[in-house]
This record gives sequence, structure tokens and C-alpha cells, in this order.
Amino acid sequence: MSVEAILDSLPEFAKDLRLNWTSLMNSNELSDTQKWGSLVAAAYGARNARLLAAVEAEAVSHIPPEVIQGAKGAAAIMGMNNIFYRFHHLSDTEKYSTMPARLRMNIMRTHGADQLDFEFWSLVVSAINGCGKCVNSHERVLLQKGVPEEAILAGVRIAAVVHGVAATLDVLPAA
Repeated sequence: MSVEAILDSLPEFAKDLRLNWTSLMNSNELSDTQKWGSLVAAAYGARNARLLAAVEAEAVSHIPPEVIQGAKGAAAIMGMNNIFYRFHHLSDTEKYSTMPARLRMNIMRTHGADQLDFEFWSLVVSAINGCGKCVNSHERVLLQKGVPEEAILAGVRIAAVVHGVAATLDVLPAA
């Protein structure tokens, strides 16, 4: 099923999601790599197989396979890191922050995509997963590297809309 077919299948109460998706696709704050990588990472992070399959199928005509793999790698590693570092953020025990994570994170160096884009996708997934510590960390890096706030917010907008579509699909029967 295509992204368009999925959006068309959404009930009337989810009309805003369709309209917002169209706005996202027509926005110019992000490069195609940032936009489509964010869509892939967000769909992966939002955990809806139908949406992920549709987004990934469409992404192949916009970005190369190594970028898709990098976006999926960002989603996978953030699925782990967001839990670990959200615990740090939520716990009052300061000692945890001084202890080593002892979690493998090799994908952060070996993803094959542009490092700045990987940071961007990591922020997108961290927003979905609600990890304040990771959001702050990735946002700080992006701002230090010159990514404008408008682009960062555009990525978070993608996270929000993709998550909304995925959540709606999760409660609807498969077509």
C-alpha cells in the first residue's frame, strides 16, 4: 500500500493528519535527504509496519539505500538509547550519570550517511520516544553545526505527524 493510499484510508477524524502530511511534503525547510530520512526514521520509530513499508517504498525514489539504512539505524539505536537516557533523566540518582552505559553504539560511527543527517534523524526519533536528554543532546549538536531552528522544528513536525498517522493506523483494522 502506498503512502497516499494509507493517507486516503484514514477516517475523517484524522483529516488533519492528511493535510499536515501534504504540508510536510511541500515544505522546503529540509533537504530531500533530511526529509525522507526523517520520514523513514520516524516511521520506524513510530512502530507501524504498514506505514514503515509504505514510507520506505516511496523513499527509495528520493534517497539512496545507504541513507535509508542510516535512517533506520538512527531509529534502532535511539530505540535503545532513549530508554537508557530517559531513565537517567527521570531518576534522582545522580550516580547513574557517572557510570558507563556499556551499550554498543557502533552504528553511530558506521551508518554510512552524513553525520549531521544521522544526528537529525536521531533527534526526530528521540522526539517520538520522549527522551528529553537525547532531544537536548542532538538538538545542541545540530544548532552548533549551524542547523537553523526552523529546520529542527520541521523535523519534529515530521515526527509528530508520522506518529499521529501510525497511532491512528494502530487502532484501525488492516485494509
